[in-house]
Amino acid sequence: MTMSAGHLIVKTLEAHGISRVYAVPGESYLDVLDGLHDSSIHTVVTRHEGGAGFMALAEGRLGNTPGIAMVTRGPGAANAMIAIHTAWQDATAMVLFVGLIPLADRGRDSFQEFSLGGWFSTTAKGVFVLDDEHQAGDLVARALRLAATGRPGPVVVGLPEDVLVRLTESPLPAPLPLPTSAPSAASLDALATALGSAQRPVLIVGGDDWETHTSVALAGFAAAAHVPVLADWRAYDVINHDSPAYAGWLGYGRAERTVQALNDADLLIFIGCTRSDVLSEGYKAALNTPTIVVSTDAELIGHAGRIDAHLSVSPAELVTALPPGETVRGTRGSHWMDTQRAQQLAFSRPGPDGGTGVDLGIAFEALEAALDPDRILTYGAGNATLWGHRYLSHHGPKSLVGPRNGAMGLAVPAAVAASIMYPGRHVVAICGDGDFFMNAQELAVSFAHGGTPLVIVADNGIFGTIVAHQQNHYPQRPSGTAMENPNFAQWIQSFGGHGEFVETTADFAPALERALASGKPAVLHLKTDPSTMGPGTVAHHELATR
Repeated sequence: MTMSAGHLIVKTLEAHGISRVYAVPGESYLDVLDGLHDSSIHTVVTRHEGGAGFMALAEGRLGNTPGIAMVTRGPGAANAMIAIHTAWQDATAMVLFVGLIPLADRGRDSFQEFSLGGWFSTTAKGVFVLDDEHQAGDLVARALRLAATGRPGPVVVGLPEDVLVRLTESPLPAPLPLPTSAPSAASLDALATALGSAQRPVLIVGGDDWETHTSVALAGFAAAAHVPVLADWRAYDVINHDSPAYAGWLGYGRAERTVQALNDADLLIFIGCTRSDVLSEGYKAALNTPTIVVSTDAELIGHAGRIDAHLSVSPAELVTALPPGETVRGTRGSHWMDTQRAQQLAFSRPGPDGGTGVDLGIAFEALEAALDPDRILTYGAGNATLWGHRYLSHHGPKSLVGPRNGAMGLAVPAAVAASIMYPGRHVVAICGDGDFFMNAQELAVSFAHGGTPLVIVADNGIFGTIVAHQQNHYPQRPSGTAMENPNFAQWIQSFGGHGEFVETTADFAPALERALASGKPAVLHLKTDPSTMGPGTVAHHELATR
């Protein structure tokens, strides 16, 4: 068949099982938009390129294909950069298509011209430009495969507008197979021997490459082997929190005793993640502990410290081949695992924080009870997220999206995408007031596509994380961290959504019930005490009056 390169790109995405693309339209890729007109692919038009990128990232983390974002040249690409950095540091598969200037205009500082490779080459797995219309399908297939293989991550594809309209008879490429492997018998024997000899082993799990059956099997193995499981930062959904082996998470907001467990361990087995910066307390914790890493990343990007063995397989490939847990516990009893589990249960038990306004410790206890077990939780950045991390549970993979690189503004677009992907499930975004208004406009997209996310906004009128740092380094000198906020409840009501401004703890549970029952995109605007810096803590300090 003869078709334009732009239409071949769309056909290739269809053949690779892409269900949705998230886009801000631009004249630089009109032919791709025209191909999407008659496509089975659902085009989700967003309000900002950063929102489109974050929605694609959420799709890549919650779905089974890389997320797809489409933006225009220059300013559009600049706005999408935040999502590319997040996908790179978070190791999440996505592909960003960027419309470009015509080939003949290159090198002349033409309208919105920029260097695609110069901007993205250090934060993407690959940067390609379609200079030959006959390569359109193959280039897309290659980008999708690269994004999903090895250490997953973002791939950027540039689309010159004049190349897109050129005709080609190139065949539609078949999906390229992803590599598969299996742990060798020798590596499995070595792992089993190490586990059998250890008295205080720990499994650390993370990454996006998890399915329910793999998670269930690993939890069963760990419990039978008497090995506690810790999760990487914002990868808490890898294992069911009801598992007797689940012992909490590492990274920001963690319990102090999880770091102690890491340092006390005599064997660490990382599955799907590495001993990276945040997990290891800034490259300080357990750097010389005997370590086995299970990762498809040949380079082990971000790993610090000792490596005794590297199994280059996926979590599923490892878990499928593991022996029964009972056979690898040696003389180890359950005390080590049971102690870590008991401490995690105590840590995740909500209690009052004190202070004025809505007490988030009590509010999140009500939220945990009200949500269905298959809830999807999305997070922005900042201290406001810590109540969710500590008090809200997960019961299977692909139920959490949060920026492991600490990017603000992810919570709302991720919740919008999740609600569009999984209608009928509870989807809740947890964010502070600063984070919320970075991409709050993307809630408008929910109304166009049937999404019904609930956004919990903890409004303390400050950039709380930065204030906490100021307290440590510049006490009683707050600067550049205060905000004036509108009534977010009235704001979402102006869209036709459900909004409530909640000023007292007693009012939260009834407002939550009404929001969940509304069947609409909803915002609960919670007025909170600015001196409450995290779950269970009230730090009294001077704040600029608002």
